[in-house]
Amino acid sequence: MIRVVVADDQMLVRTGLTMILNAQPGIEVVGEATDGHEAVAVARELRPDVCLFDIRMPGIDGVEATRQLAGPGVEDPMAVVIITTFDLDDYVLGALRAGARGFLLKDAGPELLVQAIHAAANGDALISPDITRRLLTTLASLERPSSPRQPVAPLTEREEDVLLALARGRTNHEIAADLHISLSTVKTHIGALMGKLGARNRVEVAMWAYETGRVGR
Repeated sequence: MIRVVVADDQMLVRTGLTMILNAQPGIEVVGEATDGHEAVAVARELRPDVCLFDIRMPGIDGVEATRQLAGPGVEDPMAVVIITTFDLDDYVLGALRAGARGFLLKDAGPELLVQAIHAAANGDALISPDITRRLLTTLASLERPSSPRQPVAPLTEREEDVLLALARGRTNHEIAADLHISLSTVKTHIGALMGKLGARNRVEVAMWAYETGRVGR
């Protein structure tokens, strides 16, 4: 059972999200919050498998709440999915850099919402398809760090292949088909990439690919 905490200051939205998730087999909403401070407190108390946060909330916003629960330096980061009516680039990048494992628009629909919850619970990341292409373009246009972090060990040729596919927004199933390898092998390579790069999720792996110029050149 995937345990979820939902945080949104609008009661109708919060209730609707809760009803959608509770209607799914294998998902249970175990807590709700109406603002950012309460979201952090409830999440820390209940330790859910996934936190579903609105990006604009009173107190602290969803990005800061995510940073406190999943950001750099957090010893045991939680899985956070951001859901919002706003798809501005700074919101998306801010949320992902704060440690979010997903970013969805509220009109994405129940199916994509459930997919994002399952992906986050499995250590994966899902971003709304209508956001992904622009996000990747934005990442490619950003100024790269002068000294991006280096892997603890050189990447293998196959890991480089998986890295490029992942950074271009390909799913595990698509990567497996593209490279003619099994799904379990893809997951093994992604796990190795995360370990070598010190990344907590595939989003951070993709960002590293852009920072080092492997994508967007």
